[in-house]
Amino acid sequence: MKNNWIILFVISFSISGISQNAKTKRFTFSKKTVKQLVQLPLKCVETEFPNKLSQVIGDESCLKTPKELHPSFFGCFDWHSAVHGHWSLVKLLKDNPKMESYSEIMRILKNHINKENIAIELKYFDDKYNKNYERTYGWAWLLKLAEELHTWQTKDARVLEKDLQPLTDLIVNKYIAFLPKLNYPIRVGTHTNTAFGLNFAYDYANTLHNVKLQKAITKRALYFYKNDANCPINWEPSGTDFLSACLQEATLMRKILGKKQFTPWLKQFLPELLNKKYQLTVGVVSDRTDGHLVHLDGLNFSRAWCLNEMARDIPELEHLHQIANEHIRYSLPNLIGDSYEGGHWLATFAIYAIDSQ
Repeated sequence: MKNNWIILFVISFSISGISQNAKTKRFTFSKKTVKQLVQLPLKCVETEFPNKLSQVIGDESCLKTPKELHPSFFGCFDWHSAVHGHWSLVKLLKDNPKMESYSEIMRILKNHINKENIAIELKYFDDKYNKNYERTYGWAWLLKLAEELHTWQTKDARVLEKDLQPLTDLIVNKYIAFLPKLNYPIRVGTHTNTAFGLNFAYDYANTLHNVKLQKAITKRALYFYKNDANCPINWEPSGTDFLSACLQEATLMRKILGKKQFTPWLKQFLPELLNKKYQLTVGVVSDRTDGHLVHLDGLNFSRAWCLNEMARDIPELEHLHQIANEHIRYSLPNLIGDSYEGGHWLATFAIYAIDSQ
């Protein structure tokens, strides 16, 4: 679903204006829900505390507030959540250009993403103790933000993209320098998952026609994953996962190999996905006020976008869309009115999952 948040007609499933099209089975947001939804990232990008800096402190001069250290991305509890909070705002404005709060949100975006602030963000990465800061989860979301700005055809987007560009270039160069040195992929279900980072970085490279980054990712992805077989998806999820290691890898290889080569690869890697009766149980959240346990809502959304991306234009995998829908349906009702532990980041995952349809 691209640039279309309009409800055509709905079946009985409807929660807070989130509906499912009876014919296409796609989820859509009503105008009222978009208005509610945008408040989650809008509030969090301006909320400095509580904050998890994940900073290596060299000396007492490094002891500064989050806003002093990261004037662009100081909110939303941590740097990467602030970055994808900005992506959410850009995405929602892009898809809803007549939104009532458009001017207010654009003002905030320009106050955060400007030459002066980005220069300070760059300086942080120059610190000898923090050169690998947010590798690679935050890097990936920064490139996703840059990609979204690039494909938004407005004058405001051009200004934001240009001001962000020095940090975008830094992250691209960090990826290109880092990948040849990574001998083994990281296969966890949290931030450092290698396949997740490569997925978003590859999207950026593809959209921006950055051949050097494309080649670096393709070479390493094939080295890491080409001969993988029988991924133990039944071991997933771990207790606080918000990514599926198996599905992130499969989604990446769908992009790298292309449709023709992907299906044979999938038969050796995750053969159960080709079974039209395959079931994948949703991640069940026991306590949404626990910042780690609520990760499983994020897992449901990220699984959904992986399943949708893999199934796109491949008839043998069409049944995966239904599994994706089940995952979205489980976690969507908890999005609006959620505690800050989930609210500061889950809106992004939900938006991305919906957009993957």
